[in-house]
Amino acid sequence: MKKESIIHSVSAEESIALDATDLRILDQLQRDASLSNHDLAGVVHTSPATCLRRVKRLVDAGVVERRVAILSPRRLGTGLTAFAEVSLDRQGAEHIQAFEERALAESAVQQCHRVSPGPDLMLVLCVADMPAYHALVQRLFTQDANVRNVKTFFSTHRAKFETRVPLPLPGQLLA
Repeated sequence: MKKESIIHSVSAEESIALDATDLRILDQLQRDASLSNHDLAGVVHTSPATCLRRVKRLVDAGVVERRVAILSPRRLGTGLTAFAEVSLDRQGAEHIQAFEERALAESAVQQCHRVSPGPDLMLVLCVADMPAYHALVQRLFTQDANVRNVKTFFSTHRAKFETRVPLPLPGQLLA
């Protein structure tokens, strides 16, 4: 019986083959990364030693970036989510990098993406309330002479929040 595997390009120099067992492990880790290795092995139908070896390989290859707990912003008093479109006056690599570094240093910035077309960056912000948002605006946008425009949208209802990455089907080739 031939094992189907997916070749996933990790970088220009390396790639990693993912088979159905790897995909089951990744799927389960996305559902609940708190399982012990023994329990994870049982769920994905492998021996604990095989499971541990495969998880280590996936982590070492960078397929699994990190394992975290998802917290409830509302229950922790940071229930205001905002999406900010940021346009810069100067878009040179060094200018974008400088703004990114400032944004990444702010704990309220949950995500920072360079986007095209349109604004230069999109930020996902999580703050306690409107006064906390205004304080963030002062630190991040107002004091930066390179920020030309910020357009912010506020979440009024979170219908879905998912951290899972869609996985390919076994046998599907990835570039």
